[in-house]
Amino acid sequence: MPQVIVTRPAPQALPWVERLHALGVAAAALPLIGIGPAADAAPLHTAWAGLPGYTLVMFVSANAVSHFFAARPAAAGWPAALLAGATGPGTSAALRAAGLDEAQIVEPPADAPSFDSEALWARLAGRDWAGRSVLVVRGEDGRDWLADTLRERGAALVFVVAYRRLPPTLDAAGRALLNDALACPREFVWHFSSSEAVAHLRTLAPAADWRPARALASHPRIVEAARAAGFGRVELVAPRPEAVADALTRGLSATGPSIQSGQL
Repeated sequence: MPQVIVTRPAPQALPWVERLHALGVAAAALPLIGIGPAADAAPLHTAWAGLPGYTLVMFVSANAVSHFFAARPAAAGWPAALLAGATGPGTSAALRAAGLDEAQIVEPPADAPSFDSEALWARLAGRDWAGRSVLVVRGEDGRDWLADTLRERGAALVFVVAYRRLPPTLDAAGRALLNDALACPREFVWHFSSSEAVAHLRTLAPAADWRPARALASHPRIVEAARAAGFGRVELVAPRPEAVADALTRGLSATGPSIQSGQL
């Protein structure tokens, strides 16, 4: 079985590697996105103070959760009736770790065909959003489809930046892993959870020929990005280590994705 290269930001990549090892899969972390705190924490403190006025707080990722709660003022609490939205299982797990209970978290079902804004909207669409206030916790930019949809339904949207996405900085071990993957592409399988990670890989290795290489991607948009980068074999898998292990056990499809699942 080839070794899986996990490209998630370091805080998420290391637990993924540990879980893959527990599933009997050789894996190593090569974070292709750096994560840093927001340049200004004052808007986060203001957002915490205003939580009672919101109906929903939408978190775009686990990083949004961790950085938002890291900026929590000592006296601030999460209102019991306030909902937290998550597009995927990693974000939901981060919300639970932050202390929210199941009744406060809105997320796609475990068997959803995708994990993205559209899948979350399917759980929110039945509510009346006219006159409601929604806080979106995200990085410095992001996809606005769900925010636009809520606004069309009459909600008032407020955005707060909780973290910054940064280009990766490879240490000696990371550079050695990348060089090994370039030298022996068939011995590795890349796992991408972000199109931005694919873009950063192209910057790190602009002359690479990825046609012999294989990749797993957690959303159709990321599948497209990996194919555009030149990966010869790309498969769509759910954003869970178990799905990655299953894909390797089954063998990768040479003609396209066979699992219809993904994330933001």
